[in-house]
Amino acid sequence: MRIEKCWFCSSNIYPGHGIMFIRNDCKTFRFCRSKCHKHFKMKHNPRKMRWTKAYRRAHGKEMIMDSTFNFEKKRLTPTRYNRNLMVKTVRAMQIVDRIKEVRKERFHKARLAAQLRKRKTSAQKEIAKGAHLLEGPSKEKALVYQKEFAGSTKAKSRSKVKVEKRAKGSGDMEVEE
Repeated sequence: MRIEKCWFCSSNIYPGHGIMFIRNDCKTFRFCRSKCHKHFKMKHNPRKMRWTKAYRRAHGKEMIMDSTFNFEKKRLTPTRYNRNLMVKTVRAMQIVDRIKEVRKERFHKARLAAQLRKRKTSAQKEIAKGAHLLEGPSKEKALVYQKEFAGSTKAKSRSKVKVEKRAKGSGDMEVEE
């Protein structure tokens, strides 16, 4: 008994469930439900469907590279039953599962922190733009934000000018043989 993966959405397919499609070239495709099968028949790209695992990985919503994923790979070589080996395997699976959960949690926290920073800076920019409308201590904060953003935009424009000058300087050299 083996738990397969859906070709379209990468969810688990338990024994006795799902649909199996075999193409003329003998390539097999397994689907967890009719929704995945229909999207496959309509030649939809799983990386463009927001609810699939492929989309989430392609758009940075889930971890892509991690050493714990190597344990989930399919191994086709059968091994002879050994009680000690099975006990060690089960313990290793529990340890790997704990490690995976911790890394996943860390990844999601970092992702949410980046989103929060982005939202905060966009709100601060909005406040800096409307500084002339505010009064009291909030106006002082808005002026501080305005100075910060003015300094950062100057630094960005300087770096752009340097890059443009380098590009112009390197383009002048033409060699004819």
